[in-house]
Amino acid sequence: MLLPSRLTKAEEEYEIARILQRLEGRERRSRPPSEDGELLDRARELSRRYLDGRAQPRSVRWAANQRSRWGSCTPDDASIRISTMLRGMPSWVVDYVIVHELAHLLEPSHNAYFWDLVGRYPKTERARGYLEGVAAAPHLEATG
Repeated sequence: MLLPSRLTKAEEEYEIARILQRLEGRERRSRPPSEDGELLDRARELSRRYLDGRAQPRSVRWAANQRSRWGSCTPDDASIRISTMLRGMPSWVVDYVIVHELAHLLEPSHNAYFWDLVGRYPKTERARGYLEGVAAAPHLEATG
């Protein structure tokens, strides 16, 4: 890290601490949630940011038994399950799946209103394309 030579030792320490704090915050935001509690916190933040806080999940947890879908939602008890297959994927992809499931708390079907809600997440199309690519990859033939 380069700092101006005119800074005092105290100013240098302050600037270094400030920059490290910003970097840590960026890293935390770019990393997908790893624990169920983090998923619930993330879902509440995404609901606040993109759905006016109207989607209120009671639980959001990782689910290892979901092999054919990225996430699922039970509106009756406001529970959301996110497939462990998403672990290791970019945080914006996990966020998309969470927003998709949160939208089901407000609209159970995949009608136009539902897709309008999901579309409030700015990386919706990008995440959908990413997931479609991941799903198609095992079926592609290698050419060489």
